[in-house]
Amino acid sequence: MRQPDVDPRPARAVPYDLLREVLVAFCVVLVLVVTMSAVFGSPDDPPMTIESFSRQSPLVFLQTALGDLDGSGEIASYGPPYNSGDGSVQHLGPVSLQEIPGVTIPINTAQDFVLSPLQPLATVQPAVASAVRTFRGATAAQRQAWEKAYGDALDAAVKSGASSLQAPAAAGPVGPMLAGLLHEAQIGGLDGLLLTSSRFYATDYTKPLLFLQGAAMHNRASTLNLLGTQWGMMNETGSYPGQAWLWLYTFWYQVPAIANSPSGDALVWVIMAVLTLLLVLVPWIPGLRRLPFKIGLYRWIWRDWYREHPAAAGPPPRAGP
Repeated sequence: MRQPDVDPRPARAVPYDLLREVLVAFCVVLVLVVTMSAVFGSPDDPPMTIESFSRQSPLVFLQTALGDLDGSGEIASYGPPYNSGDGSVQHLGPVSLQEIPGVTIPINTAQDFVLSPLQPLATVQPAVASAVRTFRGATAAQRQAWEKAYGDALDAAVKSGASSLQAPAAAGPVGPMLAGLLHEAQIGGLDGLLLTSSRFYATDYTKPLLFLQGAAMHNRASTLNLLGTQWGMMNETGSYPGQAWLWLYTFWYQVPAIANSPSGDALVWVIMAVLTLLLVLVPWIPGLRRLPFKIGLYRWIWRDWYREHPAAAGPPPRAGP
């Protein structure tokens, strides 16, 4: 058999600058990443703070603070883990998983969100100090009368579209107190005061977030299409659909019976827990574990291989007993 001719001459070496090639590739990728990030990147929305909220919506801030003071706010009667209320307690039949651990993060909205934060301001503003002393020394009935008078005036100002509020005399010390709290929030002081704790690391944002619950968070979420009715749990700010892997969880909130239920969160949690458990137990559930073989989707995916090996297209093997 004739052997192929072999060129006895050595192969010609060509100079190759590996570092240059790596540098060029890096620069090309860098330009593409920067360009695509600028064109398609997610918006960098600034974080919502009490300061920004109080500056943009001062009357809504006053409504929030008044709700914390008079106990009509959402958190004031929320229930565990913040207090012993029942405003947001959810049940699964007679059982409430929320109440089992009890109050683990005690929150007194009047004290924690209004009266305590006013103490630093009271040291430099005698009018605020006097108002706080008067309020603390009044009876419950007198406090309710002041709070009602202030609330009525505040509601009228909001309906008229006013940008500020002149508290009536009937509101007593509530007017100077909440005006001082608004001033403290607008200079950024309230954000810091609600972060103070006895812990070494002051990274517990529970109180600032709870203060912003209600109208503040709802209005901001609505502008970003992040409400539950807008599939907000899976939306990325300014983008759609966002984190698509969350679609199954947020899907249940689109079911009217669950969305309108006072225990909707608990129902969704149980549904997802059951579905997750079923997924984990698939290999041990008779009938369900053989479902992939009965559907035969794998045969279509590997159709080229089965076409070349027709003998293997017989009955699928049994998946265990």
